Amino acid sequence: MSTSTVRELPAVAPAVTAELVAALSPRLRKRLDAGITKLADRPVVRDGDTVRITVDDEGSELELHAPGGVVADAAAIRCGCLLAPDCLHRAAAASAAPVADASADTASTEGADGTAGVGAVEAAGQPAPLPGVREIPVPDESATAPQLAAAHAVFEAVAAVLDAGTDGSGAVLQAELLRAAHTARLAGLPRAAAAAVSVVTGVRAARAADPAFRLTELVGAVSEALFVAHRVPHATGAELTGLRGTVRQPYTPDGSLRLYGLFSEPVLTASGYAGAVTWTADAEGRLYTVSDVAPGGTGRAVGAADRAVRIGDTALTHRELARAGLAVSGATVSPTGRLGAGAGVRAVRASGVGWRAEPLVRLWAVPVAEQVGRALDGGHELLFLEVTAVGAVREAAGDCLLADCGGVPLRLTAAHDHPELPHRDNLRLLAAARGSRLRVVARLVAAPQARAQLLATEHPMRAGSRVDVGLDRLQHADLPVPESPPSAAPLAPAAPVHVVRTPDEAPLHLLRRRIEQAASGGRRVLAFPGDSAADVHRLHRHGLGTAGDILDGLLAAAAERSRDAFGRLLPADTGHFARAWLTAARYTDEVDRVLCAAAWGG
Repeated sequence: MSTSTVRELPAVAPAVTAELVAALSPRLRKRLDAGITKLADRPVVRDGDTVRITVDDEGSELELHAPGGVVADAAAIRCGCLLAPDCLHRAAAASAAPVADASADTASTEGADGTAGVGAVEAAGQPAPLPGVREIPVPDESATAPQLAAAHAVFEAVAAVLDAGTDGSGAVLQAELLRAAHTARLAGLPRAAAAAVSVVTGVRAARAADPAFRLTELVGAVSEALFVAHRVPHATGAELTGLRGTVRQPYTPDGSLRLYGLFSEPVLTASGYAGAVTWTADAEGRLYTVSDVAPGGTGRAVGAADRAVRIGDTALTHRELARAGLAVSGATVSPTGRLGAGAGVRAVRASGVGWRAEPLVRLWAVPVAEQVGRALDGGHELLFLEVTAVGAVREAAGDCLLADCGGVPLRLTAAHDHPELPHRDNLRLLAAARGSRLRVVARLVAAPQARAQLLATEHPMRAGSRVDVGLDRLQHADLPVPESPPSAAPLAPAAPVHVVRTPDEAPLHLLRRRIEQAASGGRRVLAFPGDSAADVHRLHRHGLGTAGDILDGLLAAAAERSRDAFGRLLPADTGHFARAWLTAARYTDEVDRVLCAAAWGG
C-alpha cells in the first residue's frame, strides 16, 4: 500500500489487527497481502472520526470508526460487502493502517492520578532523570508466569520476522507479532510491547518503500525487542523493573520554576502521531520539555508549533516559548523532565534570553567530550556545540552538513527526511554558509564518526536570532554574501561537496553489514555467505577477534539445518539464529559507543 494512503488511515490498536487476521480462514490469509495492495488504489474519505474506503466497483464501503484518532475495537471496522463480516477487507485495512501506540494518547497530558503516559514524544528524546530524585529500592523479585509466557511469545514472533526478513514478513507474520505485543502489554511488559510494535512499523515502512524508512532503525527495534524478551526470564530486582518498562510515569511536585526557552522541534512518527516538543532550561541548566503530541500527520507536526502550550492559562505557542520564558508555580515534573499540565499548575509568560547570555550560555560551556559521555551513559542526547560550517559531505542517505567542532570533523544530519519538514533544505543552505561560526543544538548519533542530528542553530546573519531547523525555513537571503564581485551569480553558490577519506580503520562494517542484511533479507541471505573466511581473518588482523568469532557464529547459525531420520531437512531453528544475531547486534552497538566517544575526544 502506498505511504500516502496509509497516512490517511487512522491508527489501529495492535489487538484489533491481530484479532481480525486470526479470524480469517487459511485461504483468505494467503490472499491478505494481495488484499492490502488492492486497497492502495481505492479512494479514502475522512468524515470526522470516520474514514470510508470504497472497496469494490459496486460501491461497497469499508468504515473505520476512530474516536480520538484510534480504532480500539474490531467492531469499529465495518464492511458493506456481501461476505462481511468474514471478508478480507476488514483485516486488510487494519493491517495497512498505522499501529496505534497504546499510551501515546496521553503523552502530553497529566492524568488525575498524577501520572502521564509515555507515548510518541519519547521518540524525540527526553532529558535525563533529574538530580536529587530518590530511587526506591526494588525487591529481588522474578518475572511472573504470564510475563514469562509473554516474553517467550515476543521472542518467537520477532525471531520469525528476522528469519523471513522484511520482504517475507507479510501481514500474517506482522499480526502474530502484534498479538505478542498485546499479550506483553497485558502481562505488564510495556517495554517489550512497544519494541514489538516498532518492529512491525519498521517492516511495514520497508515493504511500502517509505522514503523515511531507515534500515538502522529497524535493526535497533529488532535488537531491542529480542534483548528485552531474552533477558526478562533471567532478570530480577532493578534489572527486571527496567526491562518491564512503564506505561505511565509519575509526576512529582517541583514547586516554582523559572524556565528559559531553547528551541522547538516537530514530532512525526510512523505510528501515526505528530506534534511538537519545546525544550527549556532553568537557571541551573536542567532541561524540561513541554509537549503536544496526538494522532495526526505532517500537517499537525507543522501546525502544532503555533498552538498554545498546554500548561496553565498561558497563551504562548510552542514557537514563541522557544524564544521566551515561562514562570511556573505548582509545577509537576516527570523523572525525565516533562512538565505536567494538571489542574493545579499555573504558568505565565516571562522574558527569555539569548543563547550567549546567562543562564543558557552555561549549556555551551560544558566540554563536548563530557556532553557525549553523558549521552552515552543514558542521559539526554542533546549536544550544545559551537561549530564552523565547512560544506557538504555526500552520503548514501543524502548530503549532510560538514562542520568543524573544536578540531573534530562533525557531520550534522537531518533529524527527519519528510519533504514537508524543512530539515533537509535548511541543511543544504547552511552548507553554503562556509566559514560561519555558529552555536547549534544537536542530538547525538552513536557512530564511529562524530555525528549528530541538527535541531536548532544561530541565524547565519542575524546576531541573537536562532532557527528551529525542523520548523523555520531559511532562504538564500539569510546566508552571508559571498566574497565575489557584483557581476557574479546573485545567489550564494552551491556549497562544495567534500568526500571525506578516513584512514584504514577497524572494519567493524564487515559484521554490521551482515546484521543489516539479515534484518532486510532474512536468514537465507546469510545461509550461503560464500567466502566469509576473508572477512573473519580481516577482523582478527585488526584486533577484533571477538567480532570475527561472532561473525563466524552468525553465519554458521544461518546455514545450520538438521535432518530427520529419513534425511529430510527439518525447519530452521529460528530461535538459535535470533540469539546469534542478537549477540552480533549488541556487540556492534557497544563497540559503536566506544568508537563514538573516541571520535569526540572522550
